Amino acid sequence: MRRLPLRSLAALTAIGTLTLTGCGTETTGPGGRATAPAGTGRTITAQKVMQVTTVHEETGMTLLEGPTFDENGNLLVVDVTAPPGKPKVIRLDVRKKTSRAVHTDSRGAYTSAQFSPYDGRIYLSDFAHGEIVSLAPGGGDPRTFFAGEVDGARMNPDDIAFDEEGNLYISDSRGLTEGKDIGRVVRIDRTGKKATVLADKLAAPNGISFDVDYRGLWISELTQNRISYLRLGGNGETVASRHTAIRVDGGISETDSIAVDADGNLYQGLHGRAAMIVFNKHGERLATVEVPGRATGLESATNVAITPGGTRAYMTVSGPAGGYVYAFDALAKGIRQSNGG
Repeated sequence: MRRLPLRSLAALTAIGTLTLTGCGTETTGPGGRATAPAGTGRTITAQKVMQVTTVHEETGMTLLEGPTFDENGNLLVVDVTAPPGKPKVIRLDVRKKTSRAVHTDSRGAYTSAQFSPYDGRIYLSDFAHGEIVSLAPGGGDPRTFFAGEVDGARMNPDDIAFDEEGNLYISDSRGLTEGKDIGRVVRIDRTGKKATVLADKLAAPNGISFDVDYRGLWISELTQNRISYLRLGGNGETVASRHTAIRVDGGISETDSIAVDADGNLYQGLHGRAAMIVFNKHGERLATVEVPGRATGLESATNVAITPGGTRAYMTVSGPAGGYVYAFDALAKGIRQSNGG
């Protein structure tokens, strides 16, 4: 999830006063790619698929996140800033360019959505209330999967990554509003009964994704513009090592959510610029995904989902102009780690 204006994330809990602190490379035509100077990668131009939301009068903004494909090939997104009664989880048919509401409630501020490989339910992270909520695969049957403190502190859960057994790994963006490096990575077992802090003293961790072999986690730290790598041990219940893997030269933009394709490439979303940067696992910059002409009124490209087994990628883009989905051709095929977060 992007950092919100004035960082007033606490206002997400106030119903009715929800105020959210909310270089030139050559391009070619739709989906086109071109050669650029060494070290900068090429530019991929994304194309608009559809507008999903407009700015909400109640909150003063809209913010799409967490794109994830269901088993029927429909794309689910969340609107972080949707007020009570407005769709907070939305299902899109990107071929027909239609949408329909899946879920709303009176309090949740959902920053991600993921389908569990264990029970098939949709899992949502409620940033404002420190909870993980689940829904039936088609929507409905809301349940609180996890709530309360972890090691004496409530989470600000941002993104979710599932391991192959259905355990959850969560980027806990504690410290975002205070500007303190007190963020964490939290593991919650698939029953929701055991929560463990795997890593702490992180700089507002936002994106989280497993690598292709499920041996480690890529973590984007928003307020330091870096991507860290956590090598896991103990059947994923401990961290064997941790290091800064990539420093992102984003200018005024900051690192948002992250996804990984079948070749291990990292797709790093940006807050402050409607673009994504693609790196390989060795930290080499391969490409930048841009909206055409850096479209006016679009300020972030938060996340991406790549079609499972295919290369068509759909990224969530938002700003004063509204919330949109843009598409481009990814560098490799989509896998579970490419499916939002």
